[in-house]
Formats: sequence, structure tokens, C-alpha cells
Amino acid sequence: MIAVQRQKFRSAFKAYVLPGIVFQSVIIAGGYGTGREMVEYFLNYGPVGGLLGMIFISTVMWSVVLAVSFEFARIYRAHDYRTFFLHLLGRFWISFEVLYLILLLIVLAVIGSTAGVLLRDNFGLPYLLGVAIMLASVGFLTFKGTLLIEKFLSGWSLLLYGVYLVFFVLCFLRFGNEIRDSFSAGIDSSLWVVGAFKYGFYNLGVIPAVLFTTHHIKSRRQAVGAGLLGGVIGIFPGLLFYLAIVGHYPEVLSQEVPAVYVLRAAQLPLLLIVFQVVLLGTLVETGTGLIHAVNERLQSALKARGRDLPRGVRPLVAIGLLLVGLALSTFGLVQLVAKGYGAVSWGFLFVYIVPLMTLGLYRLWKREKNSA
Repeated sequence: MIAVQRQKFRSAFKAYVLPGIVFQSVIIAGGYGTGREMVEYFLNYGPVGGLLGMIFISTVMWSVVLAVSFEFARIYRAHDYRTFFLHLLGRFWISFEVLYLILLLIVLAVIGSTAGVLLRDNFGLPYLLGVAIMLASVGFLTFKGTLLIEKFLSGWSLLLYGVYLVFFVLCFLRFGNEIRDSFSAGIDSSLWVVGAFKYGFYNLGVIPAVLFTTHHIKSRRQAVGAGLLGGVIGIFPGLLFYLAIVGHYPEVLSQEVPAVYVLRAAQLPLLLIVFQVVLLGTLVETGTGLIHAVNERLQSALKARGRDLPRGVRPLVAIGLLLVGLALSTFGLVQLVAKGYGAVSWGFLFVYIVPLMTLGLYRLWKREKNSA
């Protein structure tokens, strides 16, 4: 009886929770790991405006699009982005891949830049050592495949939740008055709506990297539930982080790595070390998830021809993409976040979001009507 209950719990966890955890794992390095993204797309528009945009625009957008994407993937058994967009866009599916690869390289550049900056500025280690750690870790995980990737992303995300919660509580205890004062200023700019939409758009571009988890989803209820929950799971650590750094507004706006700046201001050296170790792990999470999607796409294409992707090719793909990302990281973290993400976010709106929420929903409705 106990064994049966455990099996039911595992099945429910994999169907409802795992997709959201993997989504959070994939977006974190490019979404809020350093805090630079929270500043660029939310806090720049004032503490109140940024909070409203995060909760009522970005989170709602994530949940709805995740739910529709998961149901579309379930119906068409599209567990990789090539299959998914072949069904959604037909011969124009390649337009998504172009955008995805651009986003992938930008995120990998952010990962490389962040890893180098963290180890150089806080541990006195060579910049390239951070890159070497990324190469080795992501290469190893992609070599091992889906099962280990799911376990690593799940486990590290739980650790991350704990660290972000401690970070929020300690910052609130030390800077509670400053946080309250920042929110009392009201809304600084109506452009917070634009910032929230941009943030939501470019992060939605990584949803196809989560599709490999949808093979656990067996019903519409599970697909919709996993999607709605996924948006909340994805944003919650970012919300905690945002609330923690608001007390340092507006001086935090100019900081390259706001997380490190706030922890130093709070005089929490032990938590600073732990946070940076966890942050390095999140870089591995994001890089692994995004590159694993490319490998799954290659596997899908080869399988259609009766072949399989050799296991040894997977880490080679990862290392090759990371090296290209490293070359892009020379542009600097602030510029990559401000210019790169902003430009590609509009592309995902027209290539992914609009087709999914129109043509995709129509096809789901038509398929259900025909099967009735």
C-alpha cells in the first residue's frame, strides 16, 4: 500500500511540479540569478511598478503560455522543440529555431560572463576558470542524459529556494525600513508594463527547452495544472530576490551583479559565499537545460531518419555552444542583458506566443471537436 502511494506521489510530482521546476531552472541564470535582470526590467520603473509588472503581467503570462504549450505538446506528442514547431508553424518552424539559437548564445554569454566575474571578483581566481567549470559541468550532465538532468535540476532548485528564502528574510530584518520606504514612493513610470512584457516574452522563449519533461503529462488536467503552477514556481525566487534588493533603490540600479552588492551591504559574508556557490550551480542548470533542448532536437531529426544521436556527440555540442557564448561574453553583462534580451523578446512574441495563442488554441479546439 505504501509503495503504491509513493508511486502515485512520484507520478503526480513529475506531471505537475517537475515541468515548473525545470522551467525555473532554465530561466534563472538569464532571468534573475545575478539580479541584473530584475533591475533592468522591473526596478528601473520604480519599486511599485516593477512589483505589479512581475506579479500581474510576467507571472500570469508565463502560467497561461506554459499551460497551452504543455497541452499542445501532450496532444501532438511533441517533446522537443523541432516536433512542437513543425506542428505549430509547419514549414516555417525554422524561424523559431533561429531565434532560439540567438537567445541560447546570449544566455550562454551571460553565463560565461557571470561565472568569470564571480570567481574573479570574489575568490581571486582566473576568469577562465569559471568558464572551465561551466564547460566541464554542462558537458558531463548532457553526456549523462535526461534522467540525471531532471534529478540535478530538481535537487538544485530546492536548494536554491532555501537560499533565496534565507536571503530575503535576512535582508528584510536588516533593511525592512528601507524596503517599506521604497514601496511608499508609489509608481514612478507607466512604462513598467512594457518592461514586464519584455521580461515575460524573452523568458517564454526557453519553454521549448522544458518540453522533454512533458512526457510525464498524461491528461489535460495535468497539462493545465503544471502550466499554471509552473509560472508561480518560476517567478517565486525572483520575487523574493526583488523584495530583498528594493531597500537599496536607486543605488542598486547601476550594479553589474546586484545580488553580490546587496549581500555585501548586509554584511553577510557566509551567506555571500553560499549564494555564489548556488549561483554557479544555477548557471550550470540553465546552460544544461537550454543545450539539452538542442540535443533533443537533433535526436528527433535523426530518429525521423531511423538513426540515433551518438551519446558522445551530446557533450561536444554543449562545449561548442558554450565556447561561442564565451566569445559573446566579452560584450559585458549589463549590455548583454539590456540590449540582447530586449531585441530577441519581440521576435518570440510573433514567432511563438501569437501563433500558439491563436493557431495553436484553434488546433487544440478542432482536435477535441473531431474526437468528440
